[in-house]
Amino acid sequence: MHIALYRPEIPPNTGNIARLAVCTDTPLHIVGEPSFSMDEKAVRRAGLDYWAQLDLKRHADYEEFYASLASIGVPLVAFSRFATDSMWDFTFSGQEALLFGQETAGLPQEITEHVRKHGRLLRIPVGEKCRSLNLSNSVAIACYEVFRQNRRSFSWAL
Repeated sequence: MHIALYRPEIPPNTGNIARLAVCTDTPLHIVGEPSFSMDEKAVRRAGLDYWAQLDLKRHADYEEFYASLASIGVPLVAFSRFATDSMWDFTFSGQEALLFGQETAGLPQEITEHVRKHGRLLRIPVGEKCRSLNLSNSVAIACYEVFRQNRRSFSWAL
């Protein structure tokens, strides 16, 4: 599995997701330029001392990112509150790249259209009163659903 963020905007979210990526041994892809420096203190503070262990991959734009996935046969699953299919009704193989949009704008329409043709566009179910979830929460929910479906286990002690 891979986690991918399209032009992230909030440093602590990216830092939290980076920590999740390290703790789950999952590569993190940053697609396009974030709205902040990846060296910014807030990103590193949220990621704590995990940055040295992070498998970080940077892509100039969506086209480069998608081409890199296609070259190694990684299927793309993007998340959007505008998707009609629920992630609860999707069977994850555990090999997917999970793509998430910007905190304030989500994914651009041209990307969601591309994903509808060449991947899967899913939503995380939420109650009627909720417009959207926090990005780092959404990534964690999706990541662990993939693990749950594939019975991925970890070596840490409970």
